[in-house]
Amino acid sequence: MNIRKGTKEDMSSVLNLIKELAVFEKEPDAVVVTVDDLERDGFSENPLFYTFVAEVEAEIVGVALYYYRYSTWKGKTIHLEDLIVNEKMRGKGIGFALYSEILKQGKSDNVKRVEWNVLDWNTPAIDFYEKSGAKLLETWRVVQMDEKGIEEFNNLNTK
Repeated sequence: MNIRKGTKEDMSSVLNLIKELAVFEKEPDAVVVTVDDLERDGFSENPLFYTFVAEVEAEIVGVALYYYRYSTWKGKTIHLEDLIVNEKMRGKGIGFALYSEILKQGKSDNVKRVEWNVLDWNTPAIDFYEKSGAKLLETWRVVQMDEKGIEEFNNLNTK
């Protein structure tokens, strides 16, 4: 297994893993991002995200996609958007290797926190994170407004 920074040329494989994750999370039709989007957004002059990929026998079998955020209380943080391992390759230490690489990146960047979301029914992931020393914040809720909601809000509140 080889863990390395992702490249523009990896984005087709990364998109396949993203689609696999959507199926796992019971949202198979939710992915609208394209390879072009990933290439543009991750490899422009001001990239919106970064990746580490896991390769086995020259095949990308895992990805950790992250970006930087800023906490008004803590300062610079990393948000781990997704950590994905191909289903047939799970249980081989690939997820742990990618997770470790993200935490090494956080230490190298001197961030004050690495954060991510996990679905409440994904007990294997929750158990893994808790065993690693991560804290599950039970009192916080994820809040989102989708594209339709943004449009409706702006239409109602434009004067």
